[in-house]
Amino acid sequence: MSDAVSRFLDSWSHLHPDLDLTSMAAMGRILRLAALANNITENALADAEVTRPEFEVLAALRRSPQGLRPRQLTRETISSGAATTKRLARLEAAGLLTRTPLERDRREIQVHLTPRGKALADTLFTHQLDREADLLHPLTADERTHLATLLSRVLTPIDHA
Repeated sequence: MSDAVSRFLDSWSHLHPDLDLTSMAAMGRILRLAALANNITENALADAEVTRPEFEVLAALRRSPQGLRPRQLTRETISSGAATTKRLARLEAAGLLTRTPLERDRREIQVHLTPRGKALADTLFTHQLDREADLLHPLTADERTHLATLLSRVLTPIDHA
C-alpha cells in the first residue's frame, strides 16, 4: 500500500522522467501530513468550540505567562493582523482571555488568559499531544527524534518567528 504522494510522484515521473522529484517526495508528504493533522485537530476541537487557529492563540498565551501583544500573537501563530483581532475578540467573548491597555501606552494592549482559558489550554494541549503521538505511532522513539532533528534543520533557516 502506498500513500497519495507516491501516486503523485509516479504520475509526474511518467510525465517528466528527466526531473528530480526528491524534493516533492519530502515536501509533498510534509504538506499532506500537515493538512491531514490539521483536519484531525479541527475535528477534535469542535467539541470544545474552539478552532485550530484559536487553539494556537490559547497555546501561545499559555506559554507566555506575562501575556503577549496582538502583534506578537500574529507572529507566533503565523496569521494576519485581522485574523488575530477576530480570534481575540471571539476568545475574549468566550471568557478565555482578557485584553488590557498597557500603562505606558494606552494604545497598546496586553493579552492574558483567564483562569478558565488556562485550564482549557492545558486540557486541549494534553489531548493534542495524544493525537500527535497517535499520528507518529508508526515510528520508533529514535525515529521520531531523528525526524524532528531533520525537520528542524530545514525549518530553522526559514522560520523568522
